[in-house]
Amino acid sequence: MFSHIQLGTRDLPRMIAFYDAVLTCLGLERLPQVDDQGPEGAGWQTPGAEWPQFYVQRPYDGQPASAGNGTQVSFAAQGPDQVQAAWGTALRHGGSDEGAPGPRPQYGAGFYAAYCRDPEGNKLCFVFSQDW
Repeated sequence: MFSHIQLGTRDLPRMIAFYDAVLTCLGLERLPQVDDQGPEGAGWQTPGAEWPQFYVQRPYDGQPASAGNGTQVSFAAQGPDQVQAAWGTALRHGGSDEGAPGPRPQYGAGFYAAYCRDPEGNKLCFVFSQDW
């Protein structure tokens, strides 16, 4: 599938605080800081798993970060309660609503999701499917 996802940020401290709060709802933990010679950032992963990883960091090219039009990062949840918790936490920490938690039968039986944007405009989805 994928090894890691990386989003650029203009306000790293704000984005770290946002993702620390939101991703904790999904059982993810922040990775320890390492000096990999890249720009400053932070990453998260499932405890005990090496991959996949999710990162926010300043862009490598030094230019301002921007949200991608048509881009979405979707996080798997263990159930509807986690979807609701992550979405609600996102809104309380500076995110904006793009679709309240609920069934999305058009995507499959048992598909339950919520959508928001992070403080810098990146579109996020929190999703649970009974088919997983």
